[in-house]
Amino acid sequence: MTPIIQPTKEFVNTLLDPKVISKKDAKLQEKVASALLEIYKDLNIVFMGTPEFSVPILETLCQSDFKPRAVITAPDKPAGRGQQLSSPPVKIIAQNYKIPVCQPKTKEELAKQTLGFKPDIILVAAYGKILPKEILDTPKYGSINVHPSLLPKYRGPSPVQFAILNGEKETGVSIMLMNEKMDEGSILGQEFIEIEKDETARSLEEKLSKIASKLLIKTLNYWIVINEMPKSAKNLVLPQQQDNSKATYTKILTKQDGKIFWDKSAKELERQIRAFYPWPGSFTVLKTSADGQNKFSNLKILEAADSDLKTEKELGEVFLADSQELTVQTGQGCLIIKNLQTEGGKPMSAADFLNGHPEIIGMILQ
Repeated sequence: MTPIIQPTKEFVNTLLDPKVISKKDAKLQEKVASALLEIYKDLNIVFMGTPEFSVPILETLCQSDFKPRAVITAPDKPAGRGQQLSSPPVKIIAQNYKIPVCQPKTKEELAKQTLGFKPDIILVAAYGKILPKEILDTPKYGSINVHPSLLPKYRGPSPVQFAILNGEKETGVSIMLMNEKMDEGSILGQEFIEIEKDETARSLEEKLSKIASKLLIKTLNYWIVINEMPKSAKNLVLPQQQDNSKATYTKILTKQDGKIFWDKSAKELERQIRAFYPWPGSFTVLKTSADGQNKFSNLKILEAADSDLKTEKELGEVFLADSQELTVQTGQGCLIIKNLQTEGGKPMSAADFLNGHPEIIGMILQ
């Protein structure tokens, strides 16, 4: 089959940065744009995603030439105290744009429903499941994943959290071709972002999702053009393979990962609190005595600051600093608590908590 368009390597590069398009390329750009529109008219796209991270990406696609024909997401799950069924954020967006939604519960259902749409391309953004080869290899333009890290660093399910936890100064988004292995596919596009000092997992995910939305549109244009180029020209712009020797991996986080160990340094704990906000959260155990019996409850720390203050206090001991701030002794330095939440209670400032629980001063947190 003769390719529809035969752009130059220089023009392909302009797709990644439209600001550098020269007058010489203007006519070529118009020609390619017209050809692409013909392709996009019949492009059958299936989008897979589930959490809030996926929402801006899906919305951007819906407002572009790459509006999906179908969305596949996780099944509704019980949530809240009433345990009523709650829909994934992606499902709500898809319904707003009147896009058919599938919520397979088994691998068999996933394969049947996905392949039933005969996708030309599959786009994945935090779907939460590894796709089998029979799905990945079906689309003409392949299966493309949006991953919130600078691959090969931080492969796996929790890249945003671990970037903050490990004190990284920067992270980013990678658009990659998918294969059967976890996040090992070739890179089609990447964009960097600095990690701010007060960044939480929530705020960083929001930033990365917005960056990913724009980068994905640029990358899709680029990738479709490459696939329509003559075979002799494709070797000029091959996707970049990852260096597996530099790969690092993350894991699925559980509630227990949020347990605070006071022998760690204040800097480490401050990063943990930001990295694990809002999920799984960071908590310590508060031991109280009443009627001769010990009672234990979890105390969530929502926001904190580290301090180089040196004291003779015990690990985990709560005290008031000279600034009258609620402070805890750690393995190195002290942690100043800004906001917290009692078990079953609402978030509150440390000052408000102290007003109702002055007895915490002198306690040893566990």
